[in-house]
Amino acid sequence: MLKKVLFVLLIGVSMMACKNDPPKISAETGFPNYGAEISIDGAMSYEDMVDKMGDAEKFPAKVKGKVSEVCKVKGCWMNIAVDGKEEMMVNFKDYGFFMPLDIAGKEVVMQGYAFRELTSVEDLKHYAEDEGKSEDEIAAITEPQQQLKFLADGVILLEKAKETGM
Repeated sequence: MLKKVLFVLLIGVSMMACKNDPPKISAETGFPNYGAEISIDGAMSYEDMVDKMGDAEKFPAKVKGKVSEVCKVKGCWMNIAVDGKEEMMVNFKDYGFFMPLDIAGKEVVMQGYAFRELTSVEDLKHYAEDEGKSEDEIAAITEPQQQLKFLADGVILLEKAKETGM
């Protein structure tokens, strides 16, 4: 009986954790807002954030950048990249929201903080699988990697919401 109760509880928690509520649409801008409601005011460019962060362990910021990749499984992470600057992996606070799977190439504003972290081989391989990389590319990952990351409380997708569905 206890096993059944625990199983049902686990299923319920799993379903809640995987839930992705539709974004809020800002009345002011018409842009979709995922996670915590934020504004676009005061956002610095990704390039400026990287320069200002320097060697800081943790850097609170509101950042505007272009999405280079997004998790193709459920939108649970995205990467921001600009020529000449290191790529930054973005995760979402408390795994509380996900982004659309088709936003590569689009601009976003995100609020949270940047930090550097050593990413394990296991996690790097998992992210490579999420990106749809080949088995050979995944097998070539053999060393942990120091990465620039960002934990976002909220993200605004800088495109007008579609009249249908959003």
